[in-house]
Amino acid sequence: MGTRGVKEGKEFAILTDEITFAWAGLKTRDYKKYKGLRKENLRDNMTNLELVLNMLAEASTREISKKKKLVNFKENKKVAREGGSIAGIARRKLELKTGRKVITKLNARGLRLLKG
Repeated sequence: MGTRGVKEGKEFAILTDEITFAWAGLKTRDYKKYKGLRKENLRDNMTNLELVLNMLAEASTREISKKKKLVNFKENKKVAREGGSIAGIARRKLELKTGRKVITKLNARGLRLLKG
């Protein structure tokens, strides 16, 4: 058993998926598919903005988790959604202000071409 009632491996992956869906509106597998990834790491293929929102979602989840002193997987799953939704609100507000989607098909290959 890992920290705060979460087993490593499958449960951790489920929580990551919950956080991602709550902020990005996509399950991790669908997000990778949207970016044209197979085995590559999703995080390594995010734009700066995607990465910042992902980090906000993860950090928010951690902070809520500490405050609530969670003891089981079900509680952690609920908090994963809560933390992810904080970044989801930020994403949607930014999209409204800019008129552009935050989630892009750009991956590491495309990002390198933009920088070059």
